[in-house]
Amino acid sequence: MSLRCESTRITNFFILGFPGLSQEYYGPVSALLLVLFLAIAVGNIFILVFVRCERSLHKPTYLIFCHLALTDLKFGTVTLPKIISKYWFDDSIISFYGCFVQMYFVHFLGASHSFILMVMALDRFVAICAPLRYTALFTNNTVSVLCGISWILPMLWMVGIVLDTLRLPYCNSNIITHCFCDHIAITVLGCEDVREVEVVALGGAMFFLILPLGFIIFSYFVIIVAVMRMTSSNSSRMMALSTCLPQIIITFLYYMPRCFVYLANFVGFTFSVPVRIVVVMLYSILPAAINPLIYCFKTKDIKEHLKKKLVTRKINSSTTTG
Repeated sequence: MSLRCESTRITNFFILGFPGLSQEYYGPVSALLLVLFLAIAVGNIFILVFVRCERSLHKPTYLIFCHLALTDLKFGTVTLPKIISKYWFDDSIISFYGCFVQMYFVHFLGASHSFILMVMALDRFVAICAPLRYTALFTNNTVSVLCGISWILPMLWMVGIVLDTLRLPYCNSNIITHCFCDHIAITVLGCEDVREVEVVALGGAMFFLILPLGFIIFSYFVIIVAVMRMTSSNSSRMMALSTCLPQIIITFLYYMPRCFVYLANFVGFTFSVPVRIVVVMLYSILPAAINPLIYCFKTKDIKEHLKKKLVTRKINSSTTTG
């Protein structure tokens, strides 16, 4: 009972950020994080607006890109402003419940992103392996339903995880050793046995990461086999595979660093706390800033529409000046 009483003393958490970072680097670090935040915001909003305005891009593949852009935009908005504020304004305090809200969105958006990547792999699987039935099987409505499920399932799961974590008494340190509130960083501050909570959360995380990853690996393996069995020329095969290139790059950027960190921990190789936080920030934030560039420069239809826009603008400007 005393633990419960003690737990009421914590009303705020302190975001530690990058441990050991000298104060002289606070300015450059906050500026770098601000640039990343602006890149995420501008790039992903551009993709959402561009696809929305170009009716010819209202196709399943590009609707999936919009859902991915939305998760990236929301993730950057949820995580970066607070850590920028810490280093720019020396504001490390986040309210007790505010921290849990941030934790909810961090894991909810990560799980949704993972499921939407699975929908993207399914899109390429049907397009390559059943091209004649693609337009009938994979419509915009189909994508909306599948992506809707990808948002709803993690949303419901994270409500349970947050409530389970909230019931813990918090009477130890209130310092979050991370750049944002995540499940592990919060539960280690609990002052009773948290193994049950951690096991439940880990099980859910594995479901939302491993299940989509397993399907993605299987689908792209089948796609490669199907392309290799085509009787057409090598150039046609390469063209078929090239339609999967943006999706493969995006999936690689999301999963590979995470798998590397998990495997490193599994074989007994542990990172120091500062290195681990830097690595987590890199694989959490960088893909959200890079993905819009992949959509624009590695996707044929978007690239061609951008070229047409630029050419039209140049012609109009030259006509005006002439």
